[in-house]
This record gives sequence, C-alpha cells and structure tokens, in this order.
Amino acid sequence: MCLAVPMMVKSIEGDNAICEIDGVRREASLMMVDDVAVGDYVLIHAGFAIEKLDQEDAEQTLALFRQVLAAGGMPE
Repeated sequence: MCLAVPMMVKSIEGDNAICEIDGVRREASLMMVDDVAVGDYVLIHAGFAIEKLDQEDAEQTLALFRQVLAAGGMPE
C-alpha cells in the first residue's frame, strides 16, 4: 500500500523543501509541483511533493490520519 502525507512547507532551497507535520520534518523534492511557497501544504510521497493542497483539504486529511492512529491503526 502506498501512502502520501500532507505536510507544510517550512523552507525552500532550490528544488528542495523542508516540510513538517506534527513535529516531524522531512526533505522533499519540489520538482513535480509548481508555485510552492513557504506555508503551503503539499502531499509528500517517497521524498517528492506530488500535489499542492489547500489548507482545508490538508487539515481534513490529517484529522482522518490522526483518528486512524488513535484507534490503533489500520486493521490487518
């Protein structure tokens, strides 16, 4: 199963960004997404930002992820 996670862009240097969610920071390539700025939310998969998200969509997705984790994760 593949999973992409919404993260907020904290800094950008060239085609790379440092993204963060819930205190977890990851470096991600921005080469697949245009017009990303610090403060934007992007969908991160395998080290790449694959889509820019609006804040409301990102927050809804993160809320669902948090509910799943609070319930003990995905069933086997």
